[in-house]
Formats: sequence, structure tokens, C-alpha cells
Amino acid sequence: MTKLNMMKHNMLQSTTTFAPVHPSGCLPAVQAAALNHLRDKFKRQLGWGLAAALAVLATGPLNAQTPAPDEGFVSLFDGKTLDGWKVGDNAEIFHVEDGMIVMNCPADDHRPAHLFYEGDVNGHTFKNFDLRVDVLTYRCANSGIYFHTEFQNAGFPKKGLECQVDNSHGDWRRTGSLYGLFNLTWGPETPAADNNQTVVYLANAPVKDSVWYTQEIICRDGVVTVKLNGQPMFTYQIPNAGVAHPLSSGALWLPEGTFALQGHPPMPGQISKTCFRNIRVKVLPD
Repeated sequence: MTKLNMMKHNMLQSTTTFAPVHPSGCLPAVQAAALNHLRDKFKRQLGWGLAAALAVLATGPLNAQTPAPDEGFVSLFDGKTLDGWKVGDNAEIFHVEDGMIVMNCPADDHRPAHLFYEGDVNGHTFKNFDLRVDVLTYRCANSGIYFHTEFQNAGFPKKGLECQVDNSHGDWRRTGSLYGLFNLTWGPETPAADNNQTVVYLANAPVKDSVWYTQEIICRDGVVTVKLNGQPMFTYQIPNAGVAHPLSSGALWLPEGTFALQGHPPMPGQISKTCFRNIRVKVLPD
């Protein structure tokens, strides 16, 4: 059973009204001199104020590497190390840089890699949850966020579901898709004529390369909702969610499991690079 929540795109415009200052040349000489003195004094004070403000900003939240989790959420990534995360084959494509987990698969690397969460939060086992991840993709990147999965040393995970991360790769299944089950696309690539997977075509891309966005996965007893930047994309019901069973995508559904970040091999002549930060989760009651 599927349910599609349509997106609304609103554009806000702001209007600023400027009041012109009466020119000093139109005032008598004494008044003009007094006005110029006050204006110079104001400029000096404003300059010091701006310098102080910039100094505060430089050391304030804008320079923070690891934002505080949303209320009720717990961070899964400390912003400095991969403590609590485990990767098997091809581990070198993952590293930490400037408060981010960076997945960078070079053009000559054709082996996938997956970084699994094996930390202390909830014993790294999640059934019902709200997961939010800030993501930035580079051109032609292909990655994903797995849930209800478990550690696998090499190859693509055979257990769990992948929520796709792909804004411009050759694979037409775009960001937010539950890979092979419920797919979003906005082109330019399109599914094959004999495709039998569920596809929703979007007229406009809700996210794009080189711009940070938030990918959110909410799972409640097998009812999965995907949001991009807070906007619901769709809700999908996993049948028989309480027991392990194969899905039509070919993966094995697990009633609970951990999370993983995907390192996908690149398109020919390209790299596959994606950055992740502010990885946080809220455990929901059963």
C-alpha cells in the first residue's frame, strides 16, 4: 500500500523600503558641519560595532563543526572520528573531514563500501525511529542511507532497505527513493520501458548537488515516511513488517537493525563523492 504526499513549493519575497537622508548641502553651514561631525562619529562607532560582531560570529555557532541534535534526538557521529562506525572492504573511501563523514570513491575504484553504525546508542538496533542526516552531494555522486540492516564485510548489503542518495548519477532512481520498492525521479534519465517498479515523477528536483539538505527517514512498525528538507515525499507500508522476509527489490527485510552509509562506485570517468554530517536519531516507542 502506498500513499503519496504531494509537495508544495512556496517562494517568499521580501520588500525593503529605504528612506533617503536629507543631504547636508541643503542645510545652513553650521547645521551641515554639526551633521557631518555626528555622521563621522556614527561611522566610527559603527565600524567598531561591526568588528565586534564579526569577532563574535567567527567564534559562534556558524563556526561549529557538530551542530546540537534536534530536540529529542541523539547524535550518532561525534564530528571528529569514526568511533562507533565500522566499515569492511574498501574502507579507505570513508574519512572524517571538517565535521563531516566524507565518502569519496575515485574514478578507478569499482568496489562498493558501506559504513555501518555499531555504536552504543540503543545498542545500534533500531525498530521504530526518526533518522535525520544532513547530506551534500557532488555531481554524479551515488550513495544511500540503509536502515534495518546489519554489518556486511563486502558488496552491497543483502539485508535492510536503502534510501537512495542520487541527484545526478546515471541511475534514474533519485534521492529519497526506497530503492527498488518506491522510487522518485526527476530526470533526465528515465526508467526502462519494461520497468515494473513503482515510480513517481517529480516536475522539479526537491534537492540538488552542492547544496546541503536534510534527508529524513521515519519508520513506525514498517510504515516508512521519507522527507527531504522537512517536506514529506511519500509513505510506504512494508508488508508483514514484524517478520524477516524477502522484498520485491531482492533485499531481505529485517524487523529491526542498524544504519549504514553507502559508498557507491562512480560512473565512467567520474568520481562519486558525498558528505554527511549532523547524523541524529530519535528512538520511537514500539
